[in-house]
Amino acid sequence: MSLSRIYAIFLRQYYLIRGNPTRLFGYFVWLTLSIIQWGFITKYLKTLNQGTFNFVNVLLGAIIIWEVFNRMQTGVLMSFLEDIWSQNFFNYFASPLKISEYLAGLILTSIGMGTIGMLILISIAGFGFGYNFFQLGLMILPFVVVLLIFGMAMGVLTAAMIFRLGPAAEWLGWPLPFFLSIFSGVFYPIAALPISLQWFAKLLPPAYIFESLRTLIFTGKLSADLIFSLLAGAVLAIIYFLAAYGFFVRVYRHNLRTGMLARFGSEIG
Repeated sequence: MSLSRIYAIFLRQYYLIRGNPTRLFGYFVWLTLSIIQWGFITKYLKTLNQGTFNFVNVLLGAIIIWEVFNRMQTGVLMSFLEDIWSQNFFNYFASPLKISEYLAGLILTSIGMGTIGMLILISIAGFGFGYNFFQLGLMILPFVVVLLIFGMAMGVLTAAMIFRLGPAAEWLGWPLPFFLSIFSGVFYPIAALPISLQWFAKLLPPAYIFESLRTLIFTGKLSADLIFSLLAGAVLAIIYFLAAYGFFVRVYRHNLRTGMLARFGSEIG
């Protein structure tokens, strides 16, 4: 892969956002409103709780961590859709750009936007509600990385589905984070789900991440069981990413072979 071509994709997205700051505002305003709303909800729940359970540490931490996945998935998807909406997508295939380089550029853009968004969330949670995101120290980083990889996978997957079905199918990407959060144990333990759904949850990397994080917050120790759970989530996330990438490449080759690539270009024109 050519780093210069990957950087060119990233640079194009940067100039696209810089040329229309309202897109940047719309991206971050929902983050800000979300963390403020959940911050007040957790403070209220804490006043109702007479025990030692800390809603701020558990819920606000889960929301910030989940946003890592959410921003990565929607970031890759939004970058892909921006190329469609600006009618620039078809132009890429008149250049020597490879599919792997194109996807790497979208992922790099998403990582940049997601990092800024996460810093905003951490700052608001810290200054507004007294939450220390780094209370677990560097132990939090492997969990964040796993969700980062899984977010990339789901972003590439939804982009591939739109690439295969056409721009009208873009709605498929928006409810995905909410759907996955139901089975990922973001706000409650996996044990709260029916047995049949617990088996489905075990196929999702975030389920291992959030179950492990809750245990780590309560115990403060990274046990062998938690390390195994983290590794299981990491392996699943990598498998999903490789599968999503393979699916995108397969869709591209299918569209190129059947002529659907040209029809895809004309549909967005």
